[in-house]
Amino acid sequence: MNGSIILYILGVILNVEAILMVLPCIVALVYGEPELWAFLFTMTLCLVVGVPLSIWRGRHKRAFYTREGFVAVALSWIILSFMGALPFVFSGAIPHLIDAVFEAVSGFTTTGASILPEVESLPRCVLFWRSFTHWIGGMGVLVLILSILPLAGGYNMSLMKAESPGPSVSKLVPRVRSTAKILYGMYLLITVIQFLFLLVGKMPVFEALTTAFGTAGTGGFGVKNDSMASYSPYLQNVVTIFMILFGVNFNAYFFIFTKRPKQIFKMEELRYYLGIIAAAIVVIAFNIRSFFPTLGKAFQQAAFQVASIITTTGFATTDFDLWPAVSKTILVMLMFVGACAGSTGGGIKVSRLVILLKTIKKEISLFLHPQSVKKINMDGKSIGDEVVNSVNVFIITYFIIFSFSVLLMGFDELDLVTNFTAVAATLNNIGPGFGLVGPTQNFGIFTDSSKLILIFDMLAGRLEIIPLLLLFVPETWKKF
Repeated sequence: MNGSIILYILGVILNVEAILMVLPCIVALVYGEPELWAFLFTMTLCLVVGVPLSIWRGRHKRAFYTREGFVAVALSWIILSFMGALPFVFSGAIPHLIDAVFEAVSGFTTTGASILPEVESLPRCVLFWRSFTHWIGGMGVLVLILSILPLAGGYNMSLMKAESPGPSVSKLVPRVRSTAKILYGMYLLITVIQFLFLLVGKMPVFEALTTAFGTAGTGGFGVKNDSMASYSPYLQNVVTIFMILFGVNFNAYFFIFTKRPKQIFKMEELRYYLGIIAAAIVVIAFNIRSFFPTLGKAFQQAAFQVASIITTTGFATTDFDLWPAVSKTILVMLMFVGACAGSTGGGIKVSRLVILLKTIKKEISLFLHPQSVKKINMDGKSIGDEVVNSVNVFIITYFIIFSFSVLLMGFDELDLVTNFTAVAATLNNIGPGFGLVGPTQNFGIFTDSSKLILIFDMLAGRLEIIPLLLLFVPETWKKF
């Protein structure tokens, strides 16, 4: 294994994180908050470790392969989250280290699950950093690094594959660095557009910025205790629309950017994604109509929560834990479905479920016609066996981790609904669940051991499991 390039990447990650902390420092200066020192001290620690590692690379080879890419991504996210938790500890906002790490991991993985009972009393700089971690983690910090980090041999595609969500990753243009720049350019542009729409709705600048960060990263950390409930219907509708947009595969926006809109209609996953959203909104709206004064209001609230759950954003406008069983069941199902591959959303991903259903259909057909030869197609193209196998392995591994997590959480002696949905909310990077972790509750009720399990689940969900599991395989570390 090329250990030197992994250490080099970790050094660059720490340097970049130090640079990113300049923004909450500016917020602290604007609002005159003494917590500025917490960020300055953390920045210093990042640079003390990061600069030597990034310089030490020296004459070492720069090319690396899939194993190095996956290990570098997993370690980067762990270190990024740990260092990102330190301002919470140093500022006194979250003095307990495990709680602070939980909050930071939840931020960077765009989960939005919080251990805080209320947030409005926190310093603005801490609230800003908390929401900004969503934006950093949404597209992936390694994707950002790829746009500026030259790696020889073309093996930097391994970093993108390890960090990007979905069963497969393709380059938008021949060069990976150019692809990374395009992705971040589109990500930034859509974030700015939402920010402007929120300002039109008279949302304060600070709240508009943090809300845009939370929506873009499909994270869900809010700056108000009631999440989005106290905002106007216009602002809630803007967030609804942009949650759905950020749950779309970014290839669709690339087609628009390159003036090839007809290609969007060939995206089978996108049609299923929008169809699932529409069907869920209609069913839930009629199911909860008695909870609201008009059917229109029921549709508006149903649309917000469906968009929030399927895109794994986690914002809330109402306590949906009080809704009828049918609506809550649909929301739980949407937790597992997730958004599109190649988006900032979490979950299993619509494309994987479509491939899985087509695989089942193919196997049933082979029982009826054993001599027939059938291929699984997506977007008019044949899907290779390696993609189908990777989907099957992911699904199996996913449910093994899910089952063991729920089992281990049981030792806290909390009810099954709370434990089940807490694991679903963290493994799928959603945020709120049901029961004691519902939209008006928090994750502070769990013991430290259970929080560590949920931290693992959040990282596994964001990194699509395999990169994180490789860290626990002894063979990975041979000849490091």
